Amino acid sequence: MSVPNPCLSCGACCASFRVDFDASELQSQGGCVPDGLTVPVTGHIVRMRGTDHASPRCAALVGRVGEAASCGIHEWRPAPCREFGLRAPMGLGDEACDRARTRIGLKPLALA
Repeated sequence: MSVPNPCLSCGACCASFRVDFDASELQSQGGCVPDGLTVPVTGHIVRMRGTDHASPRCAALVGRVGEAASCGIHEWRPAPCREFGLRAPMGLGDEACDRARTRIGLKPLALA
C-alpha cells in the first residue's frame, strides 16, 4: 500500500525558504526554469521570485498552502527544489521539511 504524497497538498517548503540557484538553469541559458519567475542575485546566481520576502511564497506555487498546493513548474523546477524533501513522497520527513511544515501549522512527517 502506497503512502499519499504529502507534497501534493502541502507547499510548506515553497512558503518557507529562499530558493537560489545557478543561472545556467534558466531557459535563456539553455535550462528549463522560466526566466520571468526569477530575480538576479549575482552574475551567476538567481532566486525564485517571492522567496526572499519576509513571508516567502514562491511565484511558482499554486493553490493554498497546507490544503491543496503544488508547483506550477514542477517539471522545470530548479535543482534546490528537486533536491528538497526527497523522502516526503514516501511519508518520511527531514529536518528542513519538518521546520517548514511546523511553520505553517502542519504536523511534521514521520522521521525514518
